[in-house]
Parts: sequence; C-alpha cells; structure tokens
Amino acid sequence: MRIELEKRAEHSQLMTVISPLIAIGLTLVCGSILFVSMGYNPVEALYAYFIEPLTTSWSIEELLVKAGPLVLIAVGLSVCFLSNSWNIGAEGQFTMGALAGSIIPVLFYDFTSPLALPLMVLMGILGGMAWASIPAFLKVRFGTNEILTSLMLVYIAQYILDFLVRGPWRDPEGFNFPESRIFDAAHVLPKIGEGRLHIGMIFAVVAVLVVWWMLSRTLKGFEIKVMGETPRAGRFAGFSGNGVVWFGFLVSGGLAGLAGMAEVSGSIEQLTPVISPGYGFTAIIVAFLGRLNPIGILFAGLLLGLSYIGGESAQVSLGLTDKVTRVFQGMLLFFVLACDTLILYKFKFVSNAKGVKEAANV
Repeated sequence: MRIELEKRAEHSQLMTVISPLIAIGLTLVCGSILFVSMGYNPVEALYAYFIEPLTTSWSIEELLVKAGPLVLIAVGLSVCFLSNSWNIGAEGQFTMGALAGSIIPVLFYDFTSPLALPLMVLMGILGGMAWASIPAFLKVRFGTNEILTSLMLVYIAQYILDFLVRGPWRDPEGFNFPESRIFDAAHVLPKIGEGRLHIGMIFAVVAVLVVWWMLSRTLKGFEIKVMGETPRAGRFAGFSGNGVVWFGFLVSGGLAGLAGMAEVSGSIEQLTPVISPGYGFTAIIVAFLGRLNPIGILFAGLLLGLSYIGGESAQVSLGLTDKVTRVFQGMLLFFVLACDTLILYKFKFVSNAKGVKEAANV
C-alpha cells in the first residue's frame, strides 16, 4: 500500500478553509516532539507559549504591540502576492520607513509642532515606497527577478541603519553607545494603554479595512486578482501588467514603511542598530496563514504575535532560547505551504498489487 497525490478537478473550498488549521495542529504536534527531545515538558512549554501571555493585561498589550507591524506589513504583502509579484524585501522597506520617519526627531529635534507626527507618518510611508520602487522598476524595466532584488535590498537597508546610528546619527550625549537621541514627546505616537501599546495597532486595523474594501469592492482589486491568476486574460481586458506590479510594490512598501515608523516612534522611541525581530519575514507567514485575505491576516497576525510573546515567556519561565521561537515559526510556514497542496490535490491509497498491474499494462 502506498499513498499518491491525485489532482482535483477543481479547488477544494473545504481545504481552503481548514488547511491553515491542519497546519497549526501539525505545528503543535511537531513542537511538542521538539520540546520532549530537548528535555522539557511539552504541556508546560505550550502553556508558556500560548496561554500564559493571555493571563495578564500587560502581556495582552504587548501582544498587540507585536501584532500591529505584522498585520500592517502582511496586508501590503497580500496585495503584492495576489498580483503575482513576490516582494520578499518587506524587512528592508520596514527599515527604510523607520529611517525616513526618524529624520525629524533626529535631525530637526527642535521642530515640535503638531505637524511633526503627521509629517513623520508621511515620511515613513514614502521611505518604504521609495525602497519598494527599486525592485518594481528593475522588474518592469529589465525583467529581473523581484525575489532576489527585494531580498538583497534588505541587507543594504540594515547596513545603512547600522552606519547611521554608529556614525552621523549617533546621540552626542549617549556615552558613545550606537543609538540615536531619545525622541522628544512631540515625536512619539500617542499611547492607548498602560504600557507600550500605541496607535500603531489602529493603523493596522484601518489598513485591513481599506485593503479589504479595495480588493473586494473596487475595479482595482478585480484587476489585481485577474492579473495575478490569469495575466493573459487580464491583458485582453485592457489591464496593465506593469501598472499592477508598481501598484502592488508601492502599497506593500508604503505599509511596511508605516510599520517601521510606528515601531521606532511608538515602541522604541529612538533608533538602534536592530529595530526589528524579523517582522518583514514573519509577515510573509502571516500573509499566507491569513489566505491573503486582510480579515484573515488580522487574526493570523495576532497568532504570530502570540508566538513572539510566548517565546519570550518561555525563555523566562523555562529557559528556552529565542532560536526555538524561530524554529516554531519556520515549522508553521512549512506546514502552511505543505497543507496548501491539499487544495489542489487529494490523497489516494494505491495497493502494491494494483500498482504492479498498472505498471504491467503500461
């Protein structure tokens, strides 16, 4: 007896809905095996990961702080992915948005007008869009692979950040530490909780609603889906392939840049050599776990945010390392992509005798 994959006549709507749940279940099972192999009680470890962070108001606020940038970036990535453009460089666009949004608090720190924060938001969005426009231009003009170009730009952005905070943007009164000056209160996003929770989460919810409306209710959303699924039919309908590429990258980069600006202005309140625990890459998991649907992405972002907070909780209570958190997230992405196979294929059990007979007939 062996198992074969048989192609379905059409997409399975049932598997489209439940395959992420299967992926989460497989991740929990394999995660438990991982904890046992490391000598930890899997029940205690999973409790520390997924239940303990929800037991206090402080940790719930931290969950929303982590989920905000993930949702913002993933919503933008969903537009890009639906248009069949593979933007893997959201981490770099996040970093450049943070840098552009920090120009006022670092270089013009005396400018404390009420216009300062709106300008920082606008500059953060423009910074992310500018960085995302590079792979879009290279793809449209020269046909380059956007996966490679957008990914390589991540490391360039991180080196630029490192150079600035260790060089010209370093705080002159910071005892030579590689960090910028602390942002003035006029340059910090308003808080909406007792801890670090700020209005960045509101940005994420607004982005979810706007992008959902755009994708489901407008001609532009229809154009993106058609060009992503059947580009030839889209061209016959008069849609521009290059226009969709530009639109997807600019929306994606703008939202990633906004997330970067919100992170440094709302959570960190200064620039440091590392401003992201990998939000741009984790957001790819969020986008696919949410089925590239903005509403689904909102819940997927909360789940992945929980894995961040749970990982920190497990480090404190069980002594696990942050690498285990990354392994957990990697397993989740692997199972999400693997279970997507069930949408197009179904398992078929074939006996060895039947297989031999079929081979003989061939």
